[in-house]
Amino acid sequence: MKNPWSDPARILVALVLGAIAGAMIPASAGIGTLTTGAAFAFAGDLFLRLLQMIVVPLVFTSILTSVARLGRDHAFARLGWKTVAFFTTTTVLAAVVGLVVFNVVQPGKVAPEVSAALRASVPENVGEVRDGLAGKSTGDLADVIKRAVPVNLFAAMSDNREMLAVIFFALLFGFYSGRLPDGRREAFQGFWENANDVMLAITHAIMRIAPFGIFALIARTVQDSGGAALGPLALFFLCVAGGLLFHLFVTLAILLRVFGGFRPWAHYRAMAPALLTAFSTASSSATLPVTLECLEKNAKVSPRIAGFVAPLGSTVNMDGTALYECAVVLFIAQLYGVSLDWSQQILVVVLALLTSVGVAGIPAASLVAIVIILQALGLPLEAIAIVMATDRILDMMRTAVNVFGDSCAAAVVARSEGEPVYDLTPQA
Repeated sequence: MKNPWSDPARILVALVLGAIAGAMIPASAGIGTLTTGAAFAFAGDLFLRLLQMIVVPLVFTSILTSVARLGRDHAFARLGWKTVAFFTTTTVLAAVVGLVVFNVVQPGKVAPEVSAALRASVPENVGEVRDGLAGKSTGDLADVIKRAVPVNLFAAMSDNREMLAVIFFALLFGFYSGRLPDGRREAFQGFWENANDVMLAITHAIMRIAPFGIFALIARTVQDSGGAALGPLALFFLCVAGGLLFHLFVTLAILLRVFGGFRPWAHYRAMAPALLTAFSTASSSATLPVTLECLEKNAKVSPRIAGFVAPLGSTVNMDGTALYECAVVLFIAQLYGVSLDWSQQILVVVLALLTSVGVAGIPAASLVAIVIILQALGLPLEAIAIVMATDRILDMMRTAVNVFGDSCAAAVVARSEGEPVYDLTPQA
């Protein structure tokens, strides 16, 4: 029987129906305290919790088993450098796309009265925004490195925000388990490979209800945001969305064609379920189980490479986030009449690259990274509240870009290792 959740049509139908339901059914509709808004929120949160439940054990076992297989043939270092090089390239290119779009269009350079109105539109609860971001500075970049080394592994595993620590330990554990003597190594790795198979089986079971969870998530999002009062922020929204789409369908497509040697459209089709899930959940970490399944079953990337590249990418490779960070910073600078020269814009790109590495794969986590850049440039933190009306929808879009960037890295690295990615012959 056909895998019920590998078909992107089911997820797409759920996404469209959820948007229609959210637009037509008021959140307050219902009987007594049982409202549609509460029902959608419950179903969506339950689906997300199921996904988040499996993330840590799936990441740990996937990376451990992948690295253990690589540890004895010196492939680990080679794959690591290839993966990091691809991640760095795509993130920098995404940030540059954001800078180019906002330098050309300049959506923040509006009439003085419009600029004043936008700045005045900062909500009264801006203090909450400031308090949530208080204490963040450029010095927090060092925390990215410190957080990668867990003081208590089990405490790190108990918090999905500490995935860097889980990945770091899994890399070490897998690498040195691959150095065990013959006999002991096979038995040890066999245990963890069986554990990884169990995690994948649980993931498969959870994802059978993906259309229902995605329906509820989208319906609740539309109920909450509605038309999302874009108003004067429409141009900002369109610029960010245009930049994300350009990076998704042009930049990454060119990299797939040049470095992978295959038709990009085949990869879009193979990764469609992951893209739709990423868009609906706005979480690259929650989407990771779907990403791995699409890479291994649809794109024919081997588990040893998919299990290494995708979990690592879900934590450290954030193309869409880097683009969004640059876009928000330039928009705020333009809105406040601050002119950033090219050296300062290069600094924005560098900071976007560094901060995007430490951004957790959860909704709206990039806001913390943005404040680091704003403080480095001396821009007002409260201005973040201006763009928050559009953040949810753009968060969904940039998460899809993040996930697709991870999958592109896995496909390109696999092809460079001689694997028959989705059984296609490289084009002449």
